[in-house]
Amino acid sequence: MVGGSQQLFSRIQEWARELGFSQIGVAGVDLSSAEAGLVSWLEQGFHGSMHYMQAHGLRRARPAELVPGTVSVLTARMDYLPRATPEGWQGIEFARLQRPTEGIVSVYARGRDYHKVLRGRLQKLAERIAQEVGPIGHRAFTDSAPVLEAELAARSGQGWRGKHTLVLHREGGSMFFLGEIYLDLALPPSAPVSAHCGQCRACIDVCPTQAIVAPHRLDARRCISYLTIEHAGPIPLELRPLIGNRIYGCDDCQLACPWNKYARPSTLADFDARPDLFGQPLAALMDWSEQDFLRRTEGGPIRRIGHARWLRNVAVALGNALRSGAGGQAERAALQRHAQHPDALVREHVAWALEFS
Repeated sequence: MVGGSQQLFSRIQEWARELGFSQIGVAGVDLSSAEAGLVSWLEQGFHGSMHYMQAHGLRRARPAELVPGTVSVLTARMDYLPRATPEGWQGIEFARLQRPTEGIVSVYARGRDYHKVLRGRLQKLAERIAQEVGPIGHRAFTDSAPVLEAELAARSGQGWRGKHTLVLHREGGSMFFLGEIYLDLALPPSAPVSAHCGQCRACIDVCPTQAIVAPHRLDARRCISYLTIEHAGPIPLELRPLIGNRIYGCDDCQLACPWNKYARPSTLADFDARPDLFGQPLAALMDWSEQDFLRRTEGGPIRRIGHARWLRNVAVALGNALRSGAGGQAERAALQRHAQHPDALVREHVAWALEFS
């Protein structure tokens, strides 16, 4: 039976590659050793306003409770760097941060919504397995449920947990998405890999807001990705100047990571960057109407934050541009056109930004 399971897993690997996945692995369902760390993280409030993380409690660390009948978790990773990514892309991205009037969207969010891409392909993989072995109980996830994705990925050999808490792979860096299929099918667990961060602190030292409070410990309340995406209310005043020109997400800890020189471009067109989402002036982005926003973010991950939060983020970046002295009349005018915006969240951040004009 063991030999048969291993043979099946080898075939699953082939099917996964055909679907665009970089690697798959198998984790068991006993994550009890991760529960203490999860509880501590929640007790310190590091999850911020992501209340769903606390609401689900320890179900996140108990796959068989989340999906009864689960005996194996098939994990998958998919590279997301755009196909046209050039050599030295990390330096190119760092250089964008030195252009205060340009809006910076995190690399992963410049193309199609990864939730849609991965979920559909994970479902196809599960269907292919069922064709082979008969009906199976399964459920596919990709950043969409109370799942300890990084923990499952690390346990199944997808890489090790970096000091920034992301999963790192020696041949793929960290520029990949993770997904899982919870299965009632027993598969042989994959061997984990050893960590290779050593004494490196690049990710910790580069973080603009010092959100990585200790190795492997992230205070989401200070993280720019959290502030510009997950956080719905006003961005704390003391953190606004540190956000710079980042308007959706932040890649700094990944840009600084030496392992990402090995990051591989995706094989899929889905993650190719849309022209509207990189290299654009902040003033132009501030003038997107709600219809413009919905049209230009259709099918992408940015749409889910809504137009008001988009304008909030761009207003902060424009304020930082003016504060730095790089912003001028175009930036001031873009803000002034929204000074009487109907949304109080937008008005408040615009008013803050105009204080530097």
